[in-house]
Amino acid sequence: MIVFKRLLATTLLGACLLPIVWGQEVSSENGPAGTAATAPGAPEIKPAAEQAPPDKRVFGVLPNYRTANDTAVYTPITVKQKFIIASKDSFDYPLLMLGAAIAGIGQWSNENPSFGQGAAGFARRFGTSYADQAIGNMMTEAIFPAFLHEDPRYFRRGQGRKWGRAFYAASRVLVTRTDAGNWRFNYSEVLGNAAATAISNAYYPDNRTVLANVDKLGQQIAIDAISQVLKEFWPDVKRKLFQRHRDEAFAPQR
Repeated sequence: MIVFKRLLATTLLGACLLPIVWGQEVSSENGPAGTAATAPGAPEIKPAAEQAPPDKRVFGVLPNYRTANDTAVYTPITVKQKFIIASKDSFDYPLLMLGAAIAGIGQWSNENPSFGQGAAGFARRFGTSYADQAIGNMMTEAIFPAFLHEDPRYFRRGQGRKWGRAFYAASRVLVTRTDAGNWRFNYSEVLGNAAATAISNAYYPDNRTVLANVDKLGQQIAIDAISQVLKEFWPDVKRKLFQRHRDEAFAPQR
């Protein structure tokens, strides 16, 4: 199943990235005036309001347009901005490479046998894989958030204990802000992915059973949860990698 391959690939990416930062304890206590307390010699963790804007891509591949720093003052976005975010996430060029990779895996394992093999089979697998991503993003980040008055953004915490941050990031697929700034169940995530799964029956003739649809829905939500964990810790990974390169560059020559 293509969705399972996406879940596996995303999980492996997370397994590769998180150990880089998991070995260091990120600041977990707030000091006076809301500043993060850090151990001697540890890198300073700035309050979310002072942190740099999130990168637009994690490792240059995972679209990161809907990530924002969590701040004490919530600022809602317009319906137009929701559609802009969803469009950027859906039509960013790295997704073409991801779609091609998933299509290649599907071709090799002969998923959806009715697609056939050869160039025609690969083209169908590529088109359906990309459609899964684009439709899912538009449903969960634009259409349903606009209709239900929910905010599709992921609000990165950026400080605190790593397990707490990981749980927070993963749980945001089930908890979101409304346009009024209140927290509630993330209907857009669940209903949006359910709608995308239903639409996918039109182009996946081999997987139209109720069980297959429930499986695809659950896996897509799991993929989104893993993606948010990667987005939460990517700045830490990036900072640690750059610090290592900087230490190596300025290390005394022997």
